[in-house]
Amino acid sequence: MEANTLNGKATSLTGSKMWQFVIVGLIATLGLIISIFLAIAYGAKEMSLQTVWLSIVDYQPDKTLHQIIHEIRLPRVIAAAVVGAAFAVAGALMQGVTRNPLADAGVLGINAGAAFMLALSFAFFPNLPYFIVILLSFVGAVGSTISIYLLGSASANGLTPVRLTIAGAVVAALLSSLSAGIAIYFDLAQDLAFWYAGGAAGIHWSHLKWLVSIILTTIIAVMGISRSVSLLSMDEEVAINLGVKTKRVQLLAMAAVVVLAGVSVSVAGSIGFVGLIIPHIARKLVGTDYRFIIPLSAILGAELLVLADWAARTINPPQELALGVTVALLGVPFFLYLARKERGR
Repeated sequence: MEANTLNGKATSLTGSKMWQFVIVGLIATLGLIISIFLAIAYGAKEMSLQTVWLSIVDYQPDKTLHQIIHEIRLPRVIAAAVVGAAFAVAGALMQGVTRNPLADAGVLGINAGAAFMLALSFAFFPNLPYFIVILLSFVGAVGSTISIYLLGSASANGLTPVRLTIAGAVVAALLSSLSAGIAIYFDLAQDLAFWYAGGAAGIHWSHLKWLVSIILTTIIAVMGISRSVSLLSMDEEVAINLGVKTKRVQLLAMAAVVVLAGVSVSVAGSIGFVGLIIPHIARKLVGTDYRFIIPLSAILGAELLVLADWAARTINPPQELALGVTVALLGVPFFLYLARKERGR
């Protein structure tokens, strides 16, 4: 009886929330487009929105402003948007399959695993092709994920949201310390500073070719398990009764998280809190159906990181703040609020 009720509830969400999702999604998409144009137009060198538009639809390489837009700002803004979408969707998936509101690729140490492998590659194989760097970052994310789950499951009570968070913090601290030790020993502190702080500067079109294709393909693919994630996020036992293969869904979701986090860290460094903040906002706007949460999280995550990157380079030009710092200024208070809210339950 309970399973039928929950199944009916999940089905009815589609009808009752569809128009709400369409309206919110259109507004969010419009906000993202506006944010992209503003981020391209305004910086150390300000340009008109008309110049930005013409450089996109009618690029003329002999014009200096067009070159600045096309070779520097446009790749940077696109990278920030795609990485923001990746981290947000990764966070949504983790929160859904673990039923842990504090779950996030950065908070749980997955980003630290990817960054650790980057440190190793810089120390021992400094001239690797970019695609190999992505693969190594992915391997690091896989390794940290496995370590977190093994450590968090070591108790007789099994894996709980609190134990998962603690395990993630422990693994993240260990891997961050090892990365710092490698950086000091091999005199790589300056080279790795970007990856620790996070940022979208220095992104080229050659990077975007891999970044966009891998991340967009992964986000589209996880939409196939979005309904199962919705049921799993409500109650695992009921999801099993409704025919959801929970272990398979968890495995696929975590594989997607590892891909999204690993590839993003290889490009933009370790940026936390995007996957923590955005899914909560998406749930407030469109409810608990992950068929709506995942695409809306992608849009809102892209918008957040575009605006954060814009702020990082315009607060004190020509100097830039680290992108990870600007996001953390918002993310840390939000994390503390959620932690206090969960403790009060």
